[in-house]
Amino acid sequence: MIAQQYPEPFIAPMRAELSRLGFEELRTSDAVDAALARPGTTLVVVNSVCGCAAGKARPGIALALRAGKRPDHLTTVFAGGDVEATTQARARFDPYPPSSPSIALLKDGALVYMMERRDIESRSSDAIAARLQQAFDEHC
Repeated sequence: MIAQQYPEPFIAPMRAELSRLGFEELRTSDAVDAALARPGTTLVVVNSVCGCAAGKARPGIALALRAGKRPDHLTTVFAGGDVEATTQARARFDPYPPSSPSIALLKDGALVYMMERRDIESRSSDAIAARLQQAFDEHC
């Protein structure tokens, strides 16, 4: 299956939502490798154009980062925009299958928490924020 690639003007506003929160956009596989090699905790958001990303995931992430513990590094790849970077990031999420959107927390490069699309679709943004904050409290 060939991944869908969206034109940049279409996805730019969706990228901006996380960039405004301080997320570093990882647009190449080399950028993903460098970011995930850093010590500490790294949040990796696989952003997407779907409604659950806009209505639940991105708002839930913003809420989770408002108070309390948070990851040392905030990063994002865009499924359908940065195909190579997304593939490289997903390679670090074993045993989880590709999922967009998804939210991964890594500690010293190792996956310690994963929220897949199915977990996002079934929760409100407040519930996503609460679950992420629990993961931050446990691992950050």
